[in-house]
Amino acid sequence: MKGHGAKFGRKQEDAIAALLTHRTTEEAARAVGIGVSTLLRWMKEQEFDTAYREARRSAFTQSVARLHQASSAAVNTLLKIMVDPASPPGTKVRAAEYVLDHAAKTIEIEDLEARVEELERSTEVSRPRRWGQVQR
Repeated sequence: MKGHGAKFGRKQEDAIAALLTHRTTEEAARAVGIGVSTLLRWMKEQEFDTAYREARRSAFTQSVARLHQASSAAVNTLLKIMVDPASPPGTKVRAAEYVLDHAAKTIEIEDLEARVEELERSTEVSRPRRWGQVQR
């Protein structure tokens, strides 16, 4: 039941949260106190689907941000393993290989970004201007 400008009801909001935190739709429906068929019907509704996809996207974005925050610790771990005299030689080599591979990938990405920027600049320069159009 809609009301007070809400997009949809409290149960539907709870259902979205349950879908994000439970393994199956059955578990999510049970957690909210609704039938599975009701939840499946809601999932077919455009408004519910849009809100659910937005919530999933937001949760994923938060997860990626956590990965970025942990990347410094991950690099420290790799470097410690790589230089630790007690680390087995194979483990040290693997850590070193991983560090070098990712450093090389970073350089490749930076080079590609520079090339794309140059192509974009050259495209803008060679694009014919229309009368009255301001050049950047």
